[in-house]
Amino acid sequence: MKVIGITGRSGCGKSTVTNYLRELGLPGIDADQVSREVLLPGSPCLEQLKNSFGSDIVDEQGVLNRRLLADRAFATPEGTRRLTQITHPEILRRIHQAVDDARRAGEAFFFVDGAVIVGTPFQACCDRLIVVTAPYEESVARICARDGIAPEMARRRLDAQMPEEQLLAAADYRLVNDSTPQALQKQCGAILDALRKEENG
Repeated sequence: MKVIGITGRSGCGKSTVTNYLRELGLPGIDADQVSREVLLPGSPCLEQLKNSFGSDIVDEQGVLNRRLLADRAFATPEGTRRLTQITHPEILRRIHQAVDDARRAGEAFFFVDGAVIVGTPFQACCDRLIVVTAPYEESVARICARDGIAPEMARRRLDAQMPEEQLLAAADYRLVNDSTPQALQKQCGAILDALRKEENG
């Protein structure tokens, strides 16, 4: 089974691609969704986060105050590093579990949608990498619409992410999301054909 990573900067349209693949019945997992799940009540990460960032980040019901955690974790590089050290092993464990399940089920491909794949240990787990790109201002507009933030904030968020050139240097395939959803689907279809050819070739 081939593990295919799908990545790209914020607002590029990654989730549009993975939703399309899901509609086709192809198995996959959303790493961003997993990263939210590891912060839900009952997760083994919460106890470690409380020890590092203060017990008041979790209320009596065991629900995490994400904003308070973010304020404290991202205040220093050390805090950010600590947050990553606590959450990433559990995120990776859950993704690997899903990959193993798909492998046992005899799937040919498994897609992992993640904003942060390039430059992380998980990159080595991907047999192929698809990078989704979009024009800068279109990405800004999508982020504003999705998250309800001002363009200036959206630009700041984009500018803090890994440059597109760096992502493309690691890519096996590129999806350019600069026109219609139909055009994007057509490109997806071409990449799926190429992946199947590789598999059968």
